[in-house]
Amino acid sequence: MAPLTSEQVQIIKATVPVLAQHGETITTKFYADMLDAHPELKNVFNNTHQATGHQPRALAGSLYAYASNIDDLGKLSPAVELICHKHASLYIRPEHYAVVGEYLLKTMKTVLGDAATDDILGAWEAAYWQLANIMIDKEDGLYKEADGWTDWRDFKIVRKEKEAEEITSFYLQPVDSNLKLPVYKPGQYISVNVFVNELDGGVWQARQYSLSDAPGKDCFRISVKREPGVEVGEPRHMTHPGYLSNIMHEKKNVGDIVGVSHPWGDFYFDIEKEDQEAPIVLISAGVGLTCLNSILNTTLEQSSERPVTWIQGARDSKTRAFKREIDDLAAKKSNLRTVYFSSSPAQGEMRGQDYDIKGRINLDSVDKEVLFTGNDRTLYFTCGPQQFMLDVEAKLKTYGVPAERVKMELFGTGGVPRV
Repeated sequence: MAPLTSEQVQIIKATVPVLAQHGETITTKFYADMLDAHPELKNVFNNTHQATGHQPRALAGSLYAYASNIDDLGKLSPAVELICHKHASLYIRPEHYAVVGEYLLKTMKTVLGDAATDDILGAWEAAYWQLANIMIDKEDGLYKEADGWTDWRDFKIVRKEKEAEEITSFYLQPVDSNLKLPVYKPGQYISVNVFVNELDGGVWQARQYSLSDAPGKDCFRISVKREPGVEVGEPRHMTHPGYLSNIMHEKKNVGDIVGVSHPWGDFYFDIEKEDQEAPIVLISAGVGLTCLNSILNTTLEQSSERPVTWIQGARDSKTRAFKREIDDLAAKKSNLRTVYFSSSPAQGEMRGQDYDIKGRINLDSVDKEVLFTGNDRTLYFTCGPQQFMLDVEAKLKTYGVPAERVKMELFGTGGVPRV
């Protein structure tokens, strides 16, 4: 399509209040209508995010952000990067964008009625394809980087190991012995694709899981938390266990086959490009430790003398993964310091042995020398629940740490707003 005209840009900006008022109504109906007409797309979209309304809310927020920044799209570059990596892990194709565009415009017309004039719909069609083409081009570039790995590959579970009460590691090897595993960047993830019989008579569902060990091994390791269920906003929805996490824990065993994507993700530590002497501080809560564990192992395996601090929060020892592994590393590596928080230590657990500080992670309780806040080269990586990451960033900001030195991981639909 032709690029947006100046008149169309003004029309898009004028519809910002409309999106603020009707955006979620539009996107909720859009997904329902599109998936009803194209049930094959249920194999692409996250069913849980549909049930909770998270996906429609995220799309509504994205449309609002796009319209608000239509004349300065550079502000959206971080969000586009994040989304394109996730799309690449799901093998989104140009034809998917055509279907989405068709039903998005149809739904706008239905919901807005007479207010959706031909000029407004024409402007939004041009705006949609402007963004879609940016993303299609970006994703095409990512696929070209994958060295021919442009669809799901069969991987066999060769080892299954319980790491904590709620976390189990799966070691995955390609069924095709000729497939050489790429050297991914520590912090990146893969998508795992599994057939779920319990959904709509059976559909494929994919989820993103961080690679939890250093690259260069003969298999991928992911460490999956069993999710108890989804939160739903309406009582007519039944709360159910997290589909894939429970299938992985309960039904997938050594010898079973799952679909696996090429590693992707814009959250990573590029050890070769970063300052070789700059300290790094890894701050995680719950299962957020998985991607940071990959960064930790990679850094230490390369015999780096870089100062590293590992700060990990968990309820208690039963729910804390990898502690023995990390303590063994700390015993061997003088440049690694550890700080363990336990929000609810179990009876008999001892401070100084099972944990260091009681309570949720509070950086005010951590020695500033361990946080390296006095070093203006220190990099901070944090992963966990969204509010936890925002709180960490906000606290670091009070110590004088700028946002560009704080990196946050997010898997869910949408992005993390900056402080």
